[in-house]
Amino acid sequence: MTQQTDPPQTPLTDTPKGLRRADGIQLIGEMEGSGYRTPPSLARRGDGQTVQLTPLLYAVLASLDGRRDLAAVAEEVHTTTGRPVTADNVATLVDKLRELGLAVRADGADPVLRRSNPLLALRLKVTVTDPERTRRITAPFARLFHPLISVPVVLGFAAICVWVLVVKGLASATHEAFARPGLLLVVLGVTVLSGGFHEFGHAAAARRGGADPGVMGAGLYLVWPAFYTDVTDSYRLGRAGRLRTDLGGLYFNAIVVVATMGVWWASGYDAVLLVVATQILQMLRQLLPLVRFDGYHVLADLTGVPDLFQRIGPTLRALVPWRKTEPEARALKPWARAVVTVWVLTVVPVLLGVLVLLVLTLPRIVGTALASADAQRRAMLGGTSDPTLLESTAHALAMVVVLLPVLAIGYLLVRLVRQIGTATWRRTRGRPVRRSLAVVVALAVLAALALAWWPQEERYRPVQAWEGGTLTDAVALARPPAGYQVGARGSGTIYLPDDAPAPTRERPTLAAVMVPSEAPAEADAPSAVDGSDAEAGDLDADLEAGDVEQAGGDTWIFPFDEPLAPDPGDNQALAANTTDETAAYSVAFALVWADGDEPLTNTNEAYAAASCDRCAAVAVAFQVVLVVGDANVAVPQNTSVAVNYDCTSCLTFSLAVQLFVTLDGPLSEESTARIEEIWAAATDFGRNIGSVPLDQIQAQLTDFEEQILAVVEAEQGPLTPDGAESGSPSPGASGSPSAGASDGASDGTSGSPGPSGSAGPTSGPSASGSTSPSGSATSSPSASPSASTSSSPSGSPSGSPSPTASATTSAAASSGTAGSGTTSATP
Repeated sequence: MTQQTDPPQTPLTDTPKGLRRADGIQLIGEMEGSGYRTPPSLARRGDGQTVQLTPLLYAVLASLDGRRDLAAVAEEVHTTTGRPVTADNVATLVDKLRELGLAVRADGADPVLRRSNPLLALRLKVTVTDPERTRRITAPFARLFHPLISVPVVLGFAAICVWVLVVKGLASATHEAFARPGLLLVVLGVTVLSGGFHEFGHAAAARRGGADPGVMGAGLYLVWPAFYTDVTDSYRLGRAGRLRTDLGGLYFNAIVVVATMGVWWASGYDAVLLVVATQILQMLRQLLPLVRFDGYHVLADLTGVPDLFQRIGPTLRALVPWRKTEPEARALKPWARAVVTVWVLTVVPVLLGVLVLLVLTLPRIVGTALASADAQRRAMLGGTSDPTLLESTAHALAMVVVLLPVLAIGYLLVRLVRQIGTATWRRTRGRPVRRSLAVVVALAVLAALALAWWPQEERYRPVQAWEGGTLTDAVALARPPAGYQVGARGSGTIYLPDDAPAPTRERPTLAAVMVPSEAPAEADAPSAVDGSDAEAGDLDADLEAGDVEQAGGDTWIFPFDEPLAPDPGDNQALAANTTDETAAYSVAFALVWADGDEPLTNTNEAYAAASCDRCAAVAVAFQVVLVVGDANVAVPQNTSVAVNYDCTSCLTFSLAVQLFVTLDGPLSEESTARIEEIWAAATDFGRNIGSVPLDQIQAQLTDFEEQILAVVEAEQGPLTPDGAESGSPSPGASGSPSAGASDGASDGTSGSPGPSGSAGPTSGPSASGSTSPSGSATSSPSASPSASTSSSPSGSPSGSPSPTASATTSAAASSGTAGSGTTSATP
């Protein structure tokens, strides 16, 4: 490790040869509105570096004109400051000015310039305009700061923001931009150019106040490409002038917004309104005072402390109770010191947190960048087509763009390690104990980095769209997940339709996962659906560990009346769950034999309601009505309702399937026995429905319907639809938002179970009770037997022959634990 030392100084003589300012020095003067107890004076070197000086040092520097000797300089300083100064004092102060690069060496040679090299500074700068060209270009824009122009622009900007974000919205703009890629390119181009126009605002504001802007260019700040303008000369302005310079860039962003509104009005393209959103985002980012954005300079000029980052060390040391307060910490005025202390206590934890997140997430960022760059490389080489020269150039540029953040982060970390290592090595020179401790700490840091970055199968995989990407996700990268949780990885079985592609990591499929609990949950006493032959004792005997029982009537808390009990010949499944982390099942199957001479108003109802956290309510009602003879009055009703109320991460699923068949006469004993066999199989299916994925239930019930219809058709001939198309139901999907006064915990989304299936509890609910034909069977002539089938989830009765299934979910991939369920078969 090398260390730079000062070149040897020749002895100072009384001749004025070595008593002059270095070339290019500008004397700015005392800083107005300073937060220091003694306002510092400012001088600018020829390389653009601005240096703060005490009033005495500034007076000495102002007196170094190359004609005065030490005694004459001392006399001039005494006249200026009123303080007695000797020639020896001047010699000492001149040496200090030489170290700062403000005065020539004793032999008249130029000083060695040492620039400050802060970590959070613009890097890889490229100059676009020199100071003269900058002043010439920005001179016309200075007129935009006249109050007659600036006040209407600011008011118009505020009105446009409210209208776009609150009234108009950005949905149509986003849709049109992606539907017309040309407009999207225009939006991106304007957004990039507005960054340069932002810098014009700083330069124009400096010109408006009387300062001379310097060079303009571009560089890299942290990981973001950025434009810059040298407005150091604005320090000669007062506080108001400096603030105008700081906010000039944001004012020019507001001008872009107003101009964008005019383009939208003239063209009618909603896509251009996205420029309004991008400008607002740029302005919010620039107002952050944490790093050297506009907000940082605004805070520095408001407090009169231009070197906020240099105040971090003295401020933190001053907070140590047993440490004597340094004079540097007491240099600020009390109010300025309080503001700076709050800023330091905010910035230091945030920057340290960002550094930790960079270290933890760097492998994922590297994996994502490499995967994206490889995809661009394949596209550039023509993996699936023959790209044009323009397309190949775009892909090559995209490769550089996606790798730029990785290179920038790596460069930042290397510089950080280098600066800390160099400073630590210098400060521990001659102190073996401290140096040994520093070496141990360095080795521990290296071990931690190796642990965080060691190549593993999952550590460098690309970031996927379905991953959370929250702060807790980043912190938990090295911690294996405990059990099933959102975002956790594991193995399991999913059920998909035959023609559905299997989900992959790149193309995931939304699914609801219900995870069994390790112990049965407490529940009310089991109860069968009204009209069931089952008894509570039988149901309790059939329940297995992990099942949930149907909620009793005393738990009804929903903002609507509890459904009435079913009448004779009707069928109802009611699942109401109010217990967290449980699943409530209610299954009602009914086979009804009816006489066509009586009015037929058979109803089939399925109600699923949940008001709990991480829970589920499932209701399935299946009714088959066989009518012997022509029915003069036939109004079958099929109702399915699924409701979430004040519910978080819950699933409600209701399915009502009804088959209504008119026979031209009684069936034979053989056909009747066959239907009884089919119904016994259906009842057995109902007892074990808890182990069937929700999206497969309707298909199985449809199969039972088709079997029954096949028996009827085999004996009485083909069926004709009775006001509905015959055959098997074609399931659809309908949904509604979560009902009730939700406290905001539920996201209120709804829909039907996805094709991946929703796995129910692993231990299915059992059922007791039996099915038996009811009603009278009399012979009645009919032109031909008819049948209608319906399956409905809607909240109102439906006689539609096109069955639908509804499922309302308040969180995708929510999990409810299995408890106990009630499955009842009603006659």
